[in-house]
Amino acid sequence: MARMDRLNAAFVQPGMLAFDLGAHVGDRTASFLKLGASVVTVEPQPSVFRALQLLYGREQRVSLYQAAVGDAVGEIALHLNTANPTVSTVSPDLITASATAEQWQGQVWDQVIKVPVITIDQLIEAHGRPHFIKIDVEGYELAALSGLSQPVPALSFEFTTIQRDVAAACIDHLDGYMFNLSLGEEHKLRHEQWIDGAAMKAEIMALPIAANSGDIYARWAAGDPG
Repeated sequence: MARMDRLNAAFVQPGMLAFDLGAHVGDRTASFLKLGASVVTVEPQPSVFRALQLLYGREQRVSLYQAAVGDAVGEIALHLNTANPTVSTVSPDLITASATAEQWQGQVWDQVIKVPVITIDQLIEAHGRPHFIKIDVEGYELAALSGLSQPVPALSFEFTTIQRDVAAACIDHLDGYMFNLSLGEEHKLRHEQWIDGAAMKAEIMALPIAANSGDIYARWAAGDPG
């Protein structure tokens, strides 16, 4: 957690607002709280959400939502991986891409349930503009970002090497941002100087398939957009 806290501290400071979208068991929420922020925490899986309620249900600085995050309010099919809930997804494309990927062998999405969908804009309307947004929605990142219609100071989104096209589309969508990268769970930015979208896409495309996953960080190039 110490490395995660050090990385998050570059974006989140006491009194700020952070969104943890696709929170799973809430490790980022815990880090943001430790840094003195208030947190909007969103997770669609019922069993995982119950754990979040036990952990944070009485925490006044946390607002909990059981929902997926997308580009429009509504309902969507959530494909549950009961053996490995961290890769449960609303993206059929991720499941298709994983079928021929060696590092994803053995992954089975064995249940499907309907869950509500909310947008980042909807969360901003309810809670205000966040200083940082963390997005980890298993292949549905572009839809989540498409539900954000205003710039924010900084955000991160997960990518996988089996869906580099999704990462590239997200980078293209984030016009006006500069980028950085953290691979796996190293919780460390790889570049001292932030790079533009073209350079970020080139780096993602050049990664070996074994790199598997990481987080792309985006920072509004013109400073605080507010």
